[in-house]
Amino acid sequence: MTTPQLITDGSLVGEMPAIPEFEPPPADLFARRAERLVRLANSHAMSGYLHFAGALCQAQQKVLDAVAPRATGPDSAHQSAPSLPIDAGQALGQDAFHQRLMSVLDALPADALPAPARATRQVLRNLPPVQLRAACEALLAGQYHRLEPGWMPFIAAGMQVHWSALARAGTGGAPACAHQDPSCPACGSAPVGSVVRIGGAHQGLRYLACSLCGSQWHYTRVKCGSCESTKGINYLSIEGGSGAVKAETCDECGGYVKIFYMERDAELEVGADDLATLALDILVDEAGFQRTGPNLLLQPG
Repeated sequence: MTTPQLITDGSLVGEMPAIPEFEPPPADLFARRAERLVRLANSHAMSGYLHFAGALCQAQQKVLDAVAPRATGPDSAHQSAPSLPIDAGQALGQDAFHQRLMSVLDALPADALPAPARATRQVLRNLPPVQLRAACEALLAGQYHRLEPGWMPFIAAGMQVHWSALARAGTGGAPACAHQDPSCPACGSAPVGSVVRIGGAHQGLRYLACSLCGSQWHYTRVKCGSCESTKGINYLSIEGGSGAVKAETCDECGGYVKIFYMERDAELEVGADDLATLALDILVDEAGFQRTGPNLLLQPG
């Protein structure tokens, strides 16, 4: 078997048309992600983990569906929801957060979990609220070393559901003008990746996708998704691949954000396809670049 090699693509893009700057997470966000993960798991080296992540996303969707039906527009069930941007301390302190996290854990079928994951779920079910909040705060701060092994995907799943519900409820406060910042305008989190869309006014336009609440916002191409530099930007991909995913690297800060191209795969979903392309992360890391946004369903080793 040949070893994958990185290739460079420094193509540029032209002027951007007027477009919607911000989009809250869709009501079926986790259902789409789950379906994509199950499809990607076929014949994948990480098949077991992708199936686990898919089951976790199905549980997330079940809980989100209980918040409100899958309809467009703000979530009217949350009269007390904060307007955007979401305040993390307020969100963690809401009773609804703890209830949704526990509901996600309960919605996971036992046969979808290996024995260690079932044990972790039980530990988290019984964790005192103070300790649970401390773990959530560590996750928000990117201090993953403070989390016990295996905790992160479960805790993150509950947080993603709650933050997504709040983002949908608070869309009246969404930015109406351009938000050319790499942090999410809804909750301030880093992007899990970016996607270049197809069709209509969105053709060829890049959106960053929030790792926590699932919102997306327009972000100029050939621009670092971490430090905002437009200098020293390069595109690395695995030789012989489909070209649907590349790592947009920055010589200025040494970071990178993945960029997914729907023209190469119209069915891709950023959160799912990111998990399925960890081989690219390994190669880009070996090339000396650091990932700047997490996939919260995978706990770093």
